[in-house]
Amino acid sequence: MTPFWRNWLLLWCMAVILFGIVLAGAAFEASSGPARAAFTLIGRPLPEMPDSLHRFLLALIGAVTIGWGLTLLAAIRTAAAPSRPLWVGLTVAVLVWYVVDSLLSVVTGFPLNAVSNTVLLAGFLLPVLAARLLRA
Repeated sequence: MTPFWRNWLLLWCMAVILFGIVLAGAAFEASSGPARAAFTLIGRPLPEMPDSLHRFLLALIGAVTIGWGLTLLAAIRTAAAPSRPLWVGLTVAVLVWYVVDSLLSVVTGFPLNAVSNTVLLAGFLLPVLAARLLRA
């Protein structure tokens, strides 16, 4: 893998982690501004006074997103020598996340989230396919 694509993937991981931090920040009113802006951008603003369930779920998904980003960051960093089984596993994980998250986003009334998911998926697949990491 060229340094360009490796750096691309590292930045992609950092973006995922940052988005998790934004979501987790909505657990508290004082740090909910970025999450409010993100939800407003996709056309479904957060309630003016979110209840404890909203805050819990945003904190939970934020934490999961942070953990997911850190897991991928660690895996990508350890994949200095391309290992096809590692890249196949990472790609399967990203694809499963994409399908489940996008399908549930559409079904629950947040179809624009599937659009941002598609951007994230492309950001991951582009360097993986360009560097031919899935070839035997």
